[in-house]
Amino acid sequence: MVHPVEDRPQAEVALKELAPGSAVLALSGALDVHTAAATRREISTQLAGKSFQVVEVDASRIQHGDASGMVILYELVHGRFTPGVQATLRGLRPELEKLLGAFPKPEDVQAAEHLAARKPIAVEVGMATLGLGRDFLEVVAFLGRLSIALAGVVRRPRWLRVTELARVFEKAGANALFIVSLISLLTGLIIAFEAAQPLKQFGAQIYIANMIGLVMVRELGPIMTAIVFAGRSGSAFAAELGTMKVNEELDALKTMGLDPTRFLVVQRVLAGTVAMPLLTAYSMAMGILGGVIVTKLMGFPLSLIWRQLTAALGLKDILFGIIKAVVFGTVVSGLGCYHGMHTRQGPSAVGDSATRAVVSGILLIIVIDAIFSVFAFALDI
Repeated sequence: MVHPVEDRPQAEVALKELAPGSAVLALSGALDVHTAAATRREISTQLAGKSFQVVEVDASRIQHGDASGMVILYELVHGRFTPGVQATLRGLRPELEKLLGAFPKPEDVQAAEHLAARKPIAVEVGMATLGLGRDFLEVVAFLGRLSIALAGVVRRPRWLRVTELARVFEKAGANALFIVSLISLLTGLIIAFEAAQPLKQFGAQIYIANMIGLVMVRELGPIMTAIVFAGRSGSAFAAELGTMKVNEELDALKTMGLDPTRFLVVQRVLAGTVAMPLLTAYSMAMGILGGVIVTKLMGFPLSLIWRQLTAALGLKDILFGIIKAVVFGTVVSGLGCYHGMHTRQGPSAVGDSATRAVVSGILLIIVIDAIFSVFAFALDI
């Protein structure tokens, strides 16, 4: 017997063997969420060690039940307690029989379990390859639409939404000055302090100015600014367009005859392309300022520091860093818009698009910087 908790209705389980290999399992009382666990244990205990060819479940005295209790009857009927033997159910009240009938058929459950099984490694590799191919085609199509939209704006400048361009430029560029200032200044300070001790051994601490100038202008200035831009603005582009995609605002634009690429993407890509070199130039200056501060604290006059900087840096170095920044800005902005335009449905879709925009943006920044470095070495720039 299964005893209730406090004053809840009880459930009773009685097993009666009629003939060799045949038995009746009688259930009575309440078979619900409160008694289901204890009833399951009682049934398992009474059927343990016994083998039957025919099992009949008498449910005529079940007074109350819910979905949790019907799970037990479902498992009894389909042989979960008596492997290989499906029990016969009789006497169940019509309302409970209707509830039990809502459960899926065993073959449907088996089909779902089969679909959920892990696919062979060859199938998974093939599916991943096809997915990469589809992604590549989507990127090519997006680049094509963006190129057509940019060409249309060049032919008809009045198509450009100047107000939207200014708003995006302010958010992506002007509002990022503080974080770019802090990161670049501290980066210059850190590099100068780290280089001070090794260079001191050779009496060459003045060359901190040369090193900071080259490192900030050619490498760290563009890269650090691009990473900040990817995390701050690339994710914002993806989130904005992704929210519009989920809310079906992009479909509404198409219905009204407006091209979402020209209406939304062009302004963001242009703003990122223009803002990145300006932010990068500012980052270069702040990083160099950090190195100058450290060098000045070491007792070197500003005139000497300036002479070392101008001797180490040339116009080609500055142009090299600015060209990098233009490419980084275009790529990061385009990736943010691409992932936003291809946001899927679901509660986490917008967050996933923003994450993909940041990760892919940072990855491509490093890859493009490596390509620039190889070409710079080959061309002796």
